[in-house]
Amino acid sequence: MQCAERLRVQAYFDGEVDALAAADIERHAGHCGECRGLLDDLERTRTAVRHGLEYRAAPAALRARIARALDEEGSARAPRATGTATPPWRTRVFWQGALGGLSAALAAALVLFFLSAVPSAALLDELTQAHVRSLMPGHLTDVVSSDRHTVKPWFAGHADVSPVVADFSAQGYRLVGGRADYLDRQRAAVLVYEHGAHLINVFVWAGGHYRLPERTTRAGYHLAFFSAGDLEYCLVSDAGWDELARLSGLLRDLGARDTPAE
Repeated sequence: MQCAERLRVQAYFDGEVDALAAADIERHAGHCGECRGLLDDLERTRTAVRHGLEYRAAPAALRARIARALDEEGSARAPRATGTATPPWRTRVFWQGALGGLSAALAAALVLFFLSAVPSAALLDELTQAHVRSLMPGHLTDVVSSDRHTVKPWFAGHADVSPVVADFSAQGYRLVGGRADYLDRQRAAVLVYEHGAHLINVFVWAGGHYRLPERTTRAGYHLAFFSAGDLEYCLVSDAGWDELARLSGLLRDLGARDTPAE
């Protein structure tokens, strides 16, 4: 089984994590042989790409032959019956401009894709990895209580957001406690619920940056999302979709009741 930190280690190698996360990953790699080996492999690959591949420009003779071929093709397609034929150089300029416009459009599309798809995919990996880490001994909760009046005030000094908090034991979802987790470059609040044999992490953070799915699966875990005001909620667990949907509904209803009418 692969280490759950592999994706974060790769992000660290690419310089995509902040200083706090980088320090945490360095500590992990210090005692994880698999991740230390991954870093070594990545460094060897980068060195080979940078120093082992040669950049060669096309010879001048080849560029001249291509230019002549373009001119000849333009001349062959030019109208001969009436009118004035389009000069070959104009044909070449036209195609250069057309290809340039197409390249710009493709570049813009790629930028839009990477701005939306890649960050959201990275966020899904962050959520999954944070859930997996929480299942390790001593990582599940920072404050242990089923009392909302204990858990909710705790977030005020430890997270950047204030989520709705409640114990839903009567509905089968016991509040275990909460913790703070670093997510999307902010201190996210995490509520921890127990449902039968399943643990459910409810991540809450200030959203609005990415387009997120309503639900998805990552590394065998279910992730269910909903928004409440300017906050994003994500439930992560190996519980079934119906179980997550019921807890999502309870949290939504609670949030609606706690929001003052305007």
